[in-house]
Amino acid sequence: MKKSVFVIFIFLNVWWCSEETAEVADEAAMEKTEKDALYSAIQGFVGNEWNGSDLYPDPCGWTPIQGVSCDLVNEFWYVTDLNIGPLHDNSFTCNQNPEFRPQIFDLEHLKSLSFSNCFTSHNLITLPSNYWEKLASSLESLEFRLNPSLIGTIPSILGNLHMLQSLVMIQNGISGTLPTNIGNLVHLKRLVLSGNNLSGRIPDTIGNLKQLLILDLSRNSLSGHLPLSIGHLNSLLKLDLSNNMLMGSIPKDIGNLKNLTLLDLGANNFTGGLTRSFGKMESLQELMLSGNPIGGDISNVDWQNLQNLLILDLSNLGLLGKFPKSIINMKKLRYLDLGNNHLTGYLPSEIANMHGISAIYVNGNNLTGELKFSKVFYGKLGRRFGAWNNPNLCYAGRLMSTAYALIGVEPCKSE
Repeated sequence: MKKSVFVIFIFLNVWWCSEETAEVADEAAMEKTEKDALYSAIQGFVGNEWNGSDLYPDPCGWTPIQGVSCDLVNEFWYVTDLNIGPLHDNSFTCNQNPEFRPQIFDLEHLKSLSFSNCFTSHNLITLPSNYWEKLASSLESLEFRLNPSLIGTIPSILGNLHMLQSLVMIQNGISGTLPTNIGNLVHLKRLVLSGNNLSGRIPDTIGNLKQLLILDLSRNSLSGHLPLSIGHLNSLLKLDLSNNMLMGSIPKDIGNLKNLTLLDLGANNFTGGLTRSFGKMESLQELMLSGNPIGGDISNVDWQNLQNLLILDLSNLGLLGKFPKSIINMKKLRYLDLGNNHLTGYLPSEIANMHGISAIYVNGNNLTGELKFSKVFYGKLGRRFGAWNNPNLCYAGRLMSTAYALIGVEPCKSE
């Protein structure tokens, strides 16, 4: 009996607390200084004609607006999330002359700040170089997406946002170099700066970001060698540096990234051959190196160690050697592209035993001999088996119907 009374007491206590919290939330207001700062900041982006008159009693009250989220602090509402851009039907849409007003930095509880499709007019704007330190103790996420009119450099003062966990700048007009003090953001888990006009070297301080899970600097104009400190990012899951102008050898330290599932270094100027340390990256699911003058022997890597690999793109690398039979032992491989290299020798018939494979491209090499695959194999892959531009390669015409005829490969002349 005593146990039942105790349970009822707990239930009533929890109910009373939740009711009390709900009453506080209903009765809570936003401090005038917070409200004035928020409204001024929003007006800077959407225009002074917006005055929040349709919000009662404020953006955190009974009529919330998409793009603003709040939390209760000492029985007052404070803004924690501010999203500017047409993400939802009733989101804020920027006008033709958006501006950063200093009042945005007076939102001292702000945790997340994002801008999407806001700076798109012919009027160019740069990121503020001051006031960010006001948000240093609260801001955890800062994002700019699809803002072509947002130009200038990444302010070095952003390196003082020591609570930041996510810094995302995708397809803006940002230029200049990566600030070296970006290494101060030791709590970063996501750093995505793709599709901008960044140039110069990747700073060595990037190796300080030990908690980083995603690093994407693709589609910029970054140059120089890949810093050895990249091998210190032991937590990294995704590394995309494709479509830059990076050069030199791929450092063997990259093999220290044991948790990496995606590595894309395509469309750069890497040389020096394939590093053997690729064979240590056993968590890899996608490896894309296409479009680099890497050269060297394709068998320099123990491919059979990469048993989790789904996608392997080694096209346009200037690779030498024969088709590695160790690749045949990669049980999960679905996509293989070895096109436009200098591979020689026969194409092993055991390739047909790769049951998970759905696309193989070996076009543009110096392969020779007869393709000894069955109708079942050709029927399964269809046009996803590419072997054209191998002048000394032929197929057994008796096995092929017009439906499965290989593009750019001749029947063997002995037939």
